[in-house]
Amino acid sequence: MEEFTGRVGVVTGAASGIGRATAERFASEGMKVVLADIEEPALNGVVSELKDAGHDVISVPTDVSDWQAVQNLADKTIKAFGAVHVVHNNAGVVVSGPIDELSISDWDWVLGVDLWSVIYGVKAFLPLIKQTGEGHIINTASTAGLQSNAGIGPYNVAKFGVVALTETLRLELDAANSPVSASVLCPGAINTQIVASKRNRPTASAADHKPSEIESSFEKNAGALLQEQGMAPEKVADMIVNAVRTNDFWIITHPEWKNVMKERVAAMGKDNSLHNGFGG
Repeated sequence: MEEFTGRVGVVTGAASGIGRATAERFASEGMKVVLADIEEPALNGVVSELKDAGHDVISVPTDVSDWQAVQNLADKTIKAFGAVHVVHNNAGVVVSGPIDELSISDWDWVLGVDLWSVIYGVKAFLPLIKQTGEGHIINTASTAGLQSNAGIGPYNVAKFGVVALTETLRLELDAANSPVSASVLCPGAINTQIVASKRNRPTASAADHKPSEIESSFEKNAGALLQEQGMAPEKVADMIVNAVRTNDFWIITHPEWKNVMKERVAAMGKDNSLHNGFGG
């Protein structure tokens, strides 16, 4: 899809980070944009800024881990703009700790936001995009969906799932010669607040979480890395728009990760060793 002007886009996790940058970029391209996030005050602030700048946008507070909420997001999109062309399933959270100490609630929360929300987004919006006639779905995975990192098991599992889901979707769309396509975004270190995502965790779910040294180290070190060395979310938004225009499947923000993947594949033919790394 090459033309953005006048088209309708939907972005989840749009109150901050990559989601906010993508929504702002879509709006600057002349799109009508629906911004969704569970963090309602921050979401309303972003939408107010975009409206003040003259853009045609609306906010839909959404818990993307809830199927009915995602259906509501789709319904409100059609009610407001009558169509949908581009959907960026982007909302994400992370929890850290040893696998044997993580609670079922830890797994439910991360898989709900990071994986089920993408499944729900595809299920709710793909038929609507097909009805529109052309469009694109971008699903946010991570470099942690290409190679796992110790201490964030649920996040790794979710992001590998997003890669698999999006690859399957793209294969099916291509086989059908569909005017709708899909891309998977695999960010490395990006300057976002994802390490602090537990600020939006439901109280009942958080009550089952067991703090650990791994968690403390992850929040301190990963948080500092993202803030000090992370790529600007605006650069990621540029990559997303370019990928939609050129119909690229892989959106890998840091080229060095291609070498990491080559090493991973090479290791399969040598021994059972694993490489270490950090993905955003």
